[in-house]
Formats: sequence, structure tokens, C-alpha cells
Amino acid sequence: MPEIRFVQLSPVVLTALIEGDRAGASAAAGADLSEYIASEVWLWRIRRDQIAGDPASADWIARAAVDAQTGVVVGHGGIHGPPDADGVVEVAYSVDPAFRLRGYAKAILRALLRRADDDPAVRAVRASIRPDNAGSLATIARSGFRKVGEQWDPEDGLEWVFQRASSTTRGR
Repeated sequence: MPEIRFVQLSPVVLTALIEGDRAGASAAAGADLSEYIASEVWLWRIRRDQIAGDPASADWIARAAVDAQTGVVVGHGGIHGPPDADGVVEVAYSVDPAFRLRGYAKAILRALLRRADDDPAVRAVRASIRPDNAGSLATIARSGFRKVGEQWDPEDGLEWVFQRASSTTRGR
């Protein structure tokens, strides 16, 4: 299975991506950001605004996922923000279509779960997935998540909500 390292996308990088300056964003990030990353402008706007409103969220969100062996950006992943009042964080990830079905989703999720499990304030990790996203549903199921409900997302429509306890809650 591939190993992932994350490259944080700072507000400078996010702004360059939003402005369509992929070369500038790549230079600022220190990684050759793919066209797939550059195309996610809607997400980068949300994350840049989030960091502006809550600078502490920068440590959790907006990361390019890089294959640790090849150095190629294969997607992105992050946690929606710091733990909420109940100690819950939500993971999100996406694999560039050119790299799907190679184990990258599982590797990105595994890296995100390590990040969450390393923080003693995190008591549980959740994920929300459209019911028609069979790949993500399978990835989540193999990672100890259980369905706990449903929600309506204005962008994605119906999503199933999954959750798992953090390793600190399970007792390391």
C-alpha cells in the first residue's frame, strides 16, 4: 500500500490556487500541485475563508496528499477543523481520478486517522459520504467506522454519517 505525506496548503497557496496561479501555488507549497488540485477552487475558497475566521483551523485542513515514495501529488485530504465541543472531528479526502483504485484513498484516510488519533482532544472521528460513493463507503467500512445517521448537504445531497472512536478513547 502506498504511503502518504501531506503538504499543508497555506492561505498564500490557497489564494494562488483560487487566482488560477498553479505555478505560484506549487512554488509556495514546495510541491508540484496537480491540475486536479488546481481545479478544486470551490474548496480552496471555503478553506481560505475558514482559516481567516479561525487561524487555528489551518493545522487541520487543506493538505495536498503526496505519494511519499514518488513525490507525486495524488489528491488531497484534511480534517474539517479542530475538535468540536464533544471532541469530534470530520475527515475528508479525494483522490485524483488518474490515481484511483491504487490504494491512495485508504492511505490518505489512514494518515488522517493518525493525525486525529495523535491529538488527545479528539474523542471520535466522523465522515459523511454520499450513498452512491461505493469506493469511499468500502474504505470507511474497513477503517472501523459505523453508520450513525444521515444528513442533507446542500452541495452533495443525501449523505450517510459514519463515526469511529479515536484511539485515545479506545485506550491506546
